[in-house]
Amino acid sequence: MANAASGMAVHDECKLKFLELKAKRTYRFIVYKIEEKQKQVIVEKLGEPTENYEDFTKSLPADECRYAVYDFEFLTPEGVPKSRIFFIAWSPDTSRVRNKMIYASSKDRFKRELDGIQVELQATDPTEMDLDVIKSRAN
Repeated sequence: MANAASGMAVHDECKLKFLELKAKRTYRFIVYKIEEKQKQVIVEKLGEPTENYEDFTKSLPADECRYAVYDFEFLTPEGVPKSRIFFIAWSPDTSRVRNKMIYASSKDRFKRELDGIQVELQATDPTEMDLDVIKSRAN
């Protein structure tokens, strides 16, 4: 039972959609969910390029864990447009202990599948991943 999470499979779509976000900027963000019954990580939601950070945070459930990738675009102090790809491990305090354990034990393996993540963030409540935090970590 304790080791069940380490056998988590990663659906091919997870990697394909991440590559599209990274290479083509097809999506603003991707929310990933662990399907406990199938023991695999799947794509739950794709954010359109026109969607913003608020749209992204609204797509994370208040009481369940998720993995997410967010393509954050910003201007450097010199006015040069840049972007950083964030990996966010969303693990709200209100989620079930088992849910938190499964996500925590599968995170590193899943993250390795997504080549090109630049910043990792762990958040247990919305204040830990608000836009100011993202901005400060992007530079």
